This record gives sequence, structure tokens and C-alpha cells, in this order.
Amino acid sequence: MNITEVRVKLLDKEDSRLKAVASMTIDGCFVIHEIKILEKEDGFIVSMPNKKKTSGKFTDIAHPINTETRELINNTVIEAYKKELANPTKE
Repeated sequence: MNITEVRVKLLDKEDSRLKAVASMTIDGCFVIHEIKILEKEDGFIVSMPNKKKTSGKFTDIAHPINTETRELINNTVIEAYKKELANPTKE
């Protein structure tokens, strides 16, 4: 799997753990939107797109199925987030 592009939209929400939303393109032919970047006490985490079930619990819509892929996605998305923080693009 080759992550060919990550786009990050910074959010300006004071006192919110949600810091940004990203879109990730895989192999130049498949995109995943609504990837959330959340701040925790010990760093950042990546939350894949999810939906709320009638039970009130959330379930992922798309997600990696092994540790290697999860780490690749987390590292790539967080790196893109940090780059955007350093040099925010104008929209």
C-alpha cells in the first residue's frame, strides 16, 4: 500500500481534542475522508471515519486490519498534520 496524498484541514476549536480532519489517498486511486486527528495527553491519535449506531456506540466505517498498516496510516497522517501546523495553506 502506498499513501500517495494526505490533505489536512486544521480546525480552530479552543478547548477541543479534535485538532484537524484529513483525507488520505491510497495508490492514487482510493480516498478516505473524515479521518480525525485528536490530541491526547501523550500526543496525537488518528481516528478513522465512523458512524453512530442506534445503540449510541460508534463503529468504524473504514479501518486498517493489521498493526503495520495502522502504524503507517497514523505516522503519515500525523506527519502531514505537523507540516500543516508549521505551514498552513490558505484556502
